[in-house]
Amino acid sequence: MNNRLRRSRAGNPKGGALANAIAVAFCLVWVFPVYWMVNTAFKPRSEAMTSTPLFLPKSPTLSNFDAAINQTTFYRTLWNSLIVVGGTVLLAVVLGMFAAAALSRFRFRGRRAIMVAILIVQMLPGSALLIPTFLVFNRVGLLGTYAGLILAYVAVVLPFSIWVMRGFFIAVPVEIEEAARIDGASTWQILYKILFPLVAPGMVASSIFAFIAAWNDYLVAYTFMKDQDQYTLPVWLASFSTPITGTDFGGQMAGSVIFSLPVVVFFLIIQRKLVSGVSAGAVKG
Repeated sequence: MNNRLRRSRAGNPKGGALANAIAVAFCLVWVFPVYWMVNTAFKPRSEAMTSTPLFLPKSPTLSNFDAAINQTTFYRTLWNSLIVVGGTVLLAVVLGMFAAAALSRFRFRGRRAIMVAILIVQMLPGSALLIPTFLVFNRVGLLGTYAGLILAYVAVVLPFSIWVMRGFFIAVPVEIEEAARIDGASTWQILYKILFPLVAPGMVASSIFAFIAAWNDYLVAYTFMKDQDQYTLPVWLASFSTPITGTDFGGQMAGSVIFSLPVVVFFLIIQRKLVSGVSAGAVKG
């Protein structure tokens, strides 16, 4: 099969060139908004508001970054985001890990029904669950709290975490557990010392998706948090646009660059684990 593909590519250089050109075009379309964000972040206000697009700033400046960081609410919203994201990642990985272990290793009544329910919940858009979740949290007093926001995010990312990590648990041979039981290991020892280290790539993949979902969300944080001191960074970015002063495009783009850096750095550090985790979880489930 591979030889046939190589021969077809070698015999049709125009087709390969066309495919490369299409790929480059898609990459340019995807990268251009990111480039324009960074480009605008270094422009002074006069250049950012000009009607003629400037693809490179004539007078690059760091004043937009300085204004964004020195806002009184920046560090507070950054701290709020770190708390919410940390709690979401921790709960999603721990709960998903134990749920995936139970669904892959134990046989009990209703197991298939639970797996189908997890798939159905995963297919639902998060906005469809916003109003029911808001009403429930309002009744139990979780609105305006870190715990409520963390639980709302966990409810969204947990089905994916369970499904991905279940694929890793299934990939671990049962004979390893049986050998450990013969040696006298308990169920908790098997989970802690054998299974959990082997499914670590799945835990990494799940943590990345939980991190991105909680870090980037605007709608849930804006809806559930009552006090401005509890807002997260995505809501902070909206503060650059007001009905009175209009939109500070330079400051907003500088804030967007600052906001994007943690996700980019985190992804670059563990991108290999992410790709292997998604592939294994999707194929071996």
